[in-house]
Amino acid sequence: MNIISYNVNGIRAAERKGLSEWLKNEQPDIFCIQELKANKDQIDTTVFEDLGYHIYWHSAEKKGYSGVGIFTKIKPENVEVGCGMPQYDREGRVIRADFKEFSVICTYMPSGSSGDPRQDFKMEWLADFRKYIQELKKDFPNLLICGDYNICHQPIDIHDPVRNKNSSGFLPEEREWMTEFLNDGFIDSFRQLNKEPDQYSWWSYRSAARERNKGWRIDYHMLSENLLNKLQAADILQEVKHSDHCPVKIELDVS
Repeated sequence: MNIISYNVNGIRAAERKGLSEWLKNEQPDIFCIQELKANKDQIDTTVFEDLGYHIYWHSAEKKGYSGVGIFTKIKPENVEVGCGMPQYDREGRVIRADFKEFSVICTYMPSGSSGDPRQDFKMEWLADFRKYIQELKKDFPNLLICGDYNICHQPIDIHDPVRNKNSSGFLPEEREWMTEFLNDGFIDSFRQLNKEPDQYSWWSYRSAARERNKGWRIDYHMLSENLLNKLQAADILQEVKHSDHCPVKIELDVS
């Protein structure tokens, strides 16, 4: 089973750059999207439905902001929209699809780069999300939590760890949260299989950062440790360009 996660930075903008054509060629079984920046009735979903996808959508209340979705060729047994915490559900940050073998959570974690109020909100989210997942695992032990975490975990995950040591997304308390989250029983699927540097999933639009590969790895597939034996491959599709992010891909053997 191929699963791709992609922060598209606006599905309408990404579609104008050929998103559905790329998806037609790539054909993931499950496609998890962050930053939809649209309500479902604002785009023509038939182009995706014609590719065989069931579409599940969680928009933010604020227009043109945030939002997550799961497009899947395998019909889920259940879909849960939101995480039950209004302050986050208003921003469209979590959607879950339950399948026979495991559950997929698509999440778009807050950024704190706009200033202290949003950084405080991000830290509150991180604490609440960790508790939410700890509780969820009691009933759904087989989890794949994919999406834009807005955190680089280790120095290898960012192009300039020294000058970014005080930047939101690479703060010590954010990185410590990631360590603790992994210690709760998850694996970073990409780093499990790939220890090479210069592997990034987001680049600033400024200073030709993408062309120079001055990036950050902030998009993840976090997999429950008990699913490790199902992990076949993990990749970052750096050549795909519909967004300031690129897709991240995982292959699981769920036969």
